[in-house]
Amino acid sequence: MTTDLSSPAGDQLTFAVPKGRILDEALPVMARAGVVPEDGFHDKANRSLSFGTNREDMRLIRVRAFDVATFVAHGAAQVGIVGSDVVEEFDYDDLYAPVDLDIGHCRLSVARLAGDENDHAGASHLRVATKYPNLTRRHFERQGIQAECVKLNGAMELAPSLGLARQIVDLVSTGTTLKMNGLVETSRIIEITARLIVNRAALKTDPRVGELVAAFRADAEARATKDAA
Repeated sequence: MTTDLSSPAGDQLTFAVPKGRILDEALPVMARAGVVPEDGFHDKANRSLSFGTNREDMRLIRVRAFDVATFVAHGAAQVGIVGSDVVEEFDYDDLYAPVDLDIGHCRLSVARLAGDENDHAGASHLRVATKYPNLTRRHFERQGIQAECVKLNGAMELAPSLGLARQIVDLVSTGTTLKMNGLVETSRIIEITARLIVNRAALKTDPRVGELVAAFRADAEARATKDAA
């Protein structure tokens, strides 16, 4: 029997959060919106993936950023936080990103070896190492270039020096990692911030999801007003 995972009212909500760079910035935002994880969530030795919260009707799951979008889009989680890069890469029909949380700022960029002076002008085909094949292909298609994407989940900066691909597309924050690996940023594809995401069906059927959207939106607006003052 198939279980309906859209969490009708009365069932426990599942809130998906990403491991990694966004989480530390997300936790204070979540707290102001009324979502606080149990103490065990902060224990680095704790290998659990599911945690209780201050709300009896809500649990947190901590998964990889790409998986946050998948869990929410398919209704296994009703709410989540993830970077806009993930939202854009997957473009799930059942995923809605109603609130820009204005945290987790970085960018998705193209980079190459500093000594590779060939700007590929007039090239019709390039091999690019990336974790973002969809965004990468669309970016190069706009330039009339077919990108052959080599999918890597890490150590992207090694690809050019080892001859796997002449260019990479990856997240860039300060640019220090690129510089340490002899790479230079050549163009920016998108600017990225973290977003609150929700499952569209859950938003329509469970009022608690709408209440969470309102709480996170109010916090984002309050911070924006304070920053503008």
